[in-house]
Amino acid sequence: MPADKVEEHADGLCYTDLMAGYYTGAPDEVLQAIADYSAWFFVWDDRHDRDIVHGRPAAWRRLKDGLHSALDSPADHLGHEDPVVAGLADSVQRLYAFLSGTWNARFARHFHAVIEAYDREFHNRTEGIVPTVEEYLELRRLTFAHWIWTDLLEPSAGCELPDTVRKNPAYRRAALLSQEFAAWYNDLCSLPKEIAGGEVHNLGISLITHEGLTLEESIAEVRRRVEECISEFLEVEQAALRFADGLDDGTVRGKEMSAAVRVCLDNMRNWFSSVYWFHHESGRYMVDSWDDRSTPPYVNNEAAGEK
Repeated sequence: MPADKVEEHADGLCYTDLMAGYYTGAPDEVLQAIADYSAWFFVWDDRHDRDIVHGRPAAWRRLKDGLHSALDSPADHLGHEDPVVAGLADSVQRLYAFLSGTWNARFARHFHAVIEAYDREFHNRTEGIVPTVEEYLELRRLTFAHWIWTDLLEPSAGCELPDTVRKNPAYRRAALLSQEFAAWYNDLCSLPKEIAGGEVHNLGISLITHEGLTLEESIAEVRRRVEECISEFLEVEQAALRFADGLDDGTVRGKEMSAAVRVCLDNMRNWFSSVYWFHHESGRYMVDSWDDRSTPPYVNNEAAGEK
């Protein structure tokens, strides 16, 4: 986004509102770092999209490699010539200051996988490959960064969770359902602009292509899956809360861990409402107001060649 477009569109895109409604109760410096990282993520997503639309594979490869490097050594990339690389370096350096090196390594591992998933999406869209429903669901968990947003629950709660807690079946299922809801609701709201843009990465498009559904049937099926996420979350949330209660063994550490898990579960619940309202308030999804339903008005759409 060039400066004039930022001034015109940034507030209406509501990127920071999305995070503020999710990680409630987070310390100000944590929430600001997460909000800035989220805004960066949307900008990166748009760059990825424009590199596909304008056929810039070499530019995408340079960006991908730069992001991997910045993730591993952010301090060395703060002055990178590509502002998207420099922006990631700034974001992760700030995020890495809140918890331990173990958490940082986990976050980096999860985001390396997200970058590679974006590369697979680049290939699919460039080649016009519509993934099967199962292939899409697996890839979507990465391109939507399910485990990144789940990791960020911990600095928001001020507590790093050990593997035994994070991998508890009820906690992990609740986390996954909150993210699946967000990804699939995003697909539902993005479907008009993605069909208009000839895209191939959307649950609705995979259902139409591989399951033989009509557009109306695919919309109904995505809605059904979204609603199931809500119903199942409400059930598994109770098991996760019982798990949190059981962590309080009377010790200081037990009380802290129990309270932190409860905060994380509360914010998983917040993700449903924050994602819902974001999609109805953000200019990112108001395609009926765009001059061209396939081209967001807030991106630099110059059809330049490789740079």
